[in-house]
Amino acid sequence: MTMDAAVYPDDFQILKPQRIRPLTAFRAFRKLIRNKEDTAQVFEIMRALAGRSGARGYSRLLKTVEGGRQAFLRDELALKLDDPVWLAQFGPGTVGAEYRAFREARGFTADGLAETAREVAPEIDAPHPVVWYSRRLRDVHDIWHVLTGYGTDALGEACVVSFSYAQTHNLGFGFIGYGAAREIQREKRSVPARRAVLQAWANGRRAKWLPGLDYEALFAEPLETARARLGIRPATVYADVPEADRAALKLRA
Repeated sequence: MTMDAAVYPDDFQILKPQRIRPLTAFRAFRKLIRNKEDTAQVFEIMRALAGRSGARGYSRLLKTVEGGRQAFLRDELALKLDDPVWLAQFGPGTVGAEYRAFREARGFTADGLAETAREVAPEIDAPHPVVWYSRRLRDVHDIWHVLTGYGTDALGEACVVSFSYAQTHNLGFGFIGYGAAREIQREKRSVPARRAVLQAWANGRRAKWLPGLDYEALFAEPLETARARLGIRPATVYADVPEADRAALKLRA
């Protein structure tokens, strides 16, 4: 052992991936379907099933020019997303304007989501590049709702996490998407939940890789232009479900 290792042992610890904990994920999912607003359970599932996906995603980020630039800058998206002056600059029809309307209609804030994440994973604010990448994925969740066209009803959330699974390979997203679709199908057989989440996953696979985007520049783009450029296909199965039917979904207790 070197002198430095003896004096600063924490500096030489290896950052180990989270152990996969399926039972923890299953228990959290049962709580989530009883109350889909219990966002803490989403983070519990994500943490239980993340494995090496964060480290692999960050490594992929470094292999692209724009992704590498974002990793170098290491900006915290949540600070921008909660800045009303910054959000106010985006004109009608842009990604930024649609995101602004999305969050205002629902009373969402990026910091509110971050606070919920901290309840489950206090280490989420650690000054480490892989942890920063995890924060980035947390903060773009609602942006991906806007880009994909999925709402925040139970089916919309199941679809957007299925899209996210294709993009990030975090098993937590896939687990939530499949599990929610199964519960929705049991609750109302006429809702094609499995087809909707399968389409969302397929759309996520076909789209360009979104974690490495320059989101500040993206917000100034017209939404439809951005969707076309990024190869994000229409959510036709989800859109064909009547809004009243989607709103009525409660999931099973």
